[in-house]
Amino acid sequence: MRIYVPATIGMLRQLLDAGELAPVGGTAFALTPALRESYTSGTTEELEYAALTDAARASLRLLGVDTEGENVEDKEPPRRVVVSADVDDVTLRPDLDDSAVKLSGPIAMAAVAAIHVDAPEAESAVRAAAAVIDDADLGDEDAELALGDVEDHELAWYAPQELPFLLELM
Repeated sequence: MRIYVPATIGMLRQLLDAGELAPVGGTAFALTPALRESYTSGTTEELEYAALTDAARASLRLLGVDTEGENVEDKEPPRRVVVSADVDDVTLRPDLDDSAVKLSGPIAMAAVAAIHVDAPEAESAVRAAAAVIDDADLGDEDAELALGDVEDHELAWYAPQELPFLLELM
């Protein structure tokens, strides 16, 4: 199954160093039966894009604080990151979201199909959206507009073997 893992630039550095990525809480997103049922129409490609978009939104949540409680902005550029991978062992979690899945463990670099990252031009929109994503979930119209602004930026696509060069440019 193709999954979409929300991540940060720091998590990409860990992926490169360790050769595996441990999704936060084991959570990823995918084209699940529940996601397919929630749309009245759409090709597989369009529905996979919806799962990728869900992962990109989840990436915004990771941008505020890293695992040690330090502000990530002090260390890494604010960019949404999604790692696409092909794995077999997932558990569907429609109780969390139509596209949510749980992974049983880390993802090996060999399973990574692609890496999606915001371009530098998106940084101000990413900062603004990361600051208000919870408000958007609660229906705040201004926050929803900020989320829409960041989603106007398409994520760039990188092959797994390009990861060292991508991180060198950060």
